[in-house]
Amino acid sequence: MKRYEGLFILNTAGRDEGVKEAVDKISAEITNVGGKVETVQKMDRRPFARVSNKSMPAGFYVNVIFESQPQAIAQLRSVFTLREEIYRVVFTDAPPQKAATN
Repeated sequence: MKRYEGLFILNTAGRDEGVKEAVDKISAEITNVGGKVETVQKMDRRPFARVSNKSMPAGFYVNVIFESQPQAIAQLRSVFTLREEIYRVVFTDAPPQKAATN
């Protein structure tokens, strides 16, 4: 298993109550492909530097660190592309975990 970091931009269309449900669906999809979610960081609603769609000038950013098999990333990318609540998603290799020092 390899550690990945997924940055999701959610299309909440001006409502913040859909964020929890979207994050739950993201976590469920990662688990469905055999992955394990480590942390979920909700980063708040932020405006876009370049607006491609005037009806959506901002998005709610969520950062998810998870472990998964490398071949599952392509499957996750295709699943998340079809979800209307997810505007964009980017997967990168997560930095190695720091060992706890005593």
